[in-house]
Amino acid sequence: MRILGIETSCDETAAAVVEDGERVLSNIVASQYSLHAEYGGVVPEIASRAHAKRMMPILQASVDEAGLQWADIDAVAVGHQPGLIGSLLVGVAAAKALAWSLGRPLIGIDHLHAHLYAARMSAEHEDVYPALGLLVSGGHTAMYRCTGPTELERLGGTIDDAIGEAFDKVASILGLGHPGGPAIDQLAGQDGADDRAYDFPISRLDKDSLDFSYSGLKTAVLYAVRGRPRPKSDGGGFVKDHSSLTDAQRRDIAASFQRAACKAIMIKLDRAVQVARNNQFEYKSVLIGGGVSANTRLRSELLAFGKARGTPVHMPPMSLCVDNAAMIAALACQVYQDRGADDLTLTASPSTKR
Repeated sequence: MRILGIETSCDETAAAVVEDGERVLSNIVASQYSLHAEYGGVVPEIASRAHAKRMMPILQASVDEAGLQWADIDAVAVGHQPGLIGSLLVGVAAAKALAWSLGRPLIGIDHLHAHLYAARMSAEHEDVYPALGLLVSGGHTAMYRCTGPTELERLGGTIDDAIGEAFDKVASILGLGHPGGPAIDQLAGQDGADDRAYDFPISRLDKDSLDFSYSGLKTAVLYAVRGRPRPKSDGGGFVKDHSSLTDAQRRDIAASFQRAACKAIMIKLDRAVQVARNNQFEYKSVLIGGGVSANTRLRSELLAFGKARGTPVHMPPMSLCVDNAAMIAALACQVYQDRGADDLTLTASPSTKR
């Protein structure tokens, strides 16, 4: 079964063809970094217009790279939730049009669940379920109990900023530009960077909480760079900005921030393991998904976590960490087997139902 997947949840226009849920025949991703760079983040209106402009060329390129004709496509899948509503609408409209014109089934996919399935794809034929799932991306940080590829229970999530959003905002505070994740990772990994130079807060919340919070960490970095804001009676605003930092200070702040951000993840993963024990939930592996899973420090700490416990930790290859359509098409094969297709009333939704 050859499924064409479409992904437009944020600022990547992506299409891919996957055969039988495993073999990736094509995986085309067109990023919009250059369109949003001057704004320091994704502008929803610009993103949706870019999706509309690029959609047909990307779809055609995905079919061509797979060496197929349109008639060879057996089903059309689309990430329809969650995400930027304008961006999602472009992808859903394209998927509906294709499914209708080709007379093929339409399959709606939860973007977050697809990120976790990308980790399952890296495990090839290994039996990974039941599993603990950890999603770390620009818009979401969440923990899941995964009893199967389409059976996920959310255990906790972010109550404010997601980890990827915090990376982007800290990069902006340091004057590193957008996207922030790779820039922070590179700066923090430079020789001489001291990840203990700044004692930034590590979010724990309640002692049993599996939720995440990054707003406090982001604010601590802001004050470290710009100082405390002046009172309104004195004109308000900050007394300095990143231009006053030395190169060494910039490295140390990036490294210290990255240590605190990753430590919060590891604390909650430890808690999730304890919750699983208390609930007698036997898991075979840990699945990691989302763009922040490309971070070198986080990958290293997660692999060490698995090694210490004798538990396989599966992470996507770099090509499947970012938003992509291969994960959409691959999960769609499982979804289609489990519950069949959707009809043309499928809607885009900015939030997930689970």
